[in-house]
Amino acid sequence: MKIAIIKYNAGNIRSVSFALDRLGVEHNITAHPEEIKNADKVIFPGVGEASSTMRYLKDNKLDQLIVNLKQPVLGICLGMQLMCSHSEEGDVPCLGIFDEPVKKFVLPYPNTKNIKVPHMGWNTITAVNSQLFDASLEGEYVYFVHSYYVARGRHTAATTPYILPFSSALHKDNFYATQFHPEKSGDAGSRIVENFIKL
Repeated sequence: MKIAIIKYNAGNIRSVSFALDRLGVEHNITAHPEEIKNADKVIFPGVGEASSTMRYLKDNKLDQLIVNLKQPVLGICLGMQLMCSHSEEGDVPCLGIFDEPVKKFVLPYPNTKNIKVPHMGWNTITAVNSQLFDASLEGEYVYFVHSYYVARGRHTAATTPYILPFSSALHKDNFYATQFHPEKSGDAGSRIVENFIKL
């Protein structure tokens, strides 16, 4: 099996690579269009800023490449947000795979529980309903770091509460995405990555 991790100007690629190493899964970090198109599975990770990253993807023609992939694709964190229609971070149109906007968390007022943004740390996933998850993952804790979120909608594949219930995973056709970092989420995250590999 050939797994491609898309290489671009966003961080966290090495963390995903290390997670696949721990599972004994061969993979390639690449920006080469043919290697990405010919891979059995594609992972689109990311930590960074939406508008500058979308500009990079367009300048390097990775935007249309990603949208037209036919094999299973997994977006992670910023990768998930870039797969949506628009992001408030830099007010930028994104890839439009999921017809959902990305919004910035707004702190409650009054903020009696001293809630912080970014949402950082461990939180639960519930109402899991895609092939990324099995019943044992319902209610599991996974690791988040983000200031922007996707509201619940028709593509929601898991839900997490923070300020409001939001989409912690999305699924449409061959495209899967998680707002959390499965590569940093311990045993639960490893099981999610394994489920993706088995698709």
